[in-house]
Amino acid sequence: MFGSKKTPLRDAKPSSVGHAHNPFDSDEETNDKKYNSSKKTLTNTNPFDDEVDVDATGHSSSSSYGLSSSHRNRYKSDFRDSGGLESQSVQELENYAVYKAEETTNSVNSCLKIAEEMREDATKTLVMLHHQGEQITRSHHVAADIDHDLSRGEKLLGSLGGMFSKTWKPKKTGTITGPVVFGDDPVRRKGNHLEQREKLGLTSAPKGQSKSRPTLSEPSNALEKVEVEKGKQDDALSDLSDLLGELKGMAIDMGSEIGR
Repeated sequence: MFGSKKTPLRDAKPSSVGHAHNPFDSDEETNDKKYNSSKKTLTNTNPFDDEVDVDATGHSSSSSYGLSSSHRNRYKSDFRDSGGLESQSVQELENYAVYKAEETTNSVNSCLKIAEEMREDATKTLVMLHHQGEQITRSHHVAADIDHDLSRGEKLLGSLGGMFSKTWKPKKTGTITGPVVFGDDPVRRKGNHLEQREKLGLTSAPKGQSKSRPTLSEPSNALEKVEVEKGKQDDALSDLSDLLGELKGMAIDMGSEIGR
């Protein structure tokens, strides 16, 4: 009797929880969608972000004037496509002067970097020549000792008389000459290449040896910016002159080492 009745709970089909519509969740989901969509629209809305990189302190990392790519292209062509220098405004010419000053500074720094690489290569070559010269000197000493021992052995055998009196050692046409040894040079005698480099002035000098300039505040106009770049160029050219002097001295040392 009771078994034939069906309860409404037993006949009801279980519904999935994931597809249930919760009226309280609709507002939150709508707000989330609005927030995400507004967040996407706020991304990359500044057209100047790809032209000027700003660091954490708020200063531009590329240039204090933040020139765009179109301006830089005009400066590279010297305003050929925009009427030449005569048809430009004063502000445009000031920015052009700053651009040219920065470009010159970069060129001088590139030359300085090349000279530093040349000095490093020349240092390795000179140290290698010193090392080879020491090896040749040791080989000469060994050859001279062998010749001296052979001469003594021939003389001792000759004193025995008979068949031993016949000379067998080849006659020398001259004395064995080797590299010139500088007795007053403890660097070569010790073979300490680090001391060699220090004595020859080949150790890598720390950067910034040029005359220190007083630190100026951030330039406020184009003229001050150009003066700052001129100071950088003078320092780099001074360092470049010192490097060329070192390279000249190293070339002389290489010639002296090869001439030994």
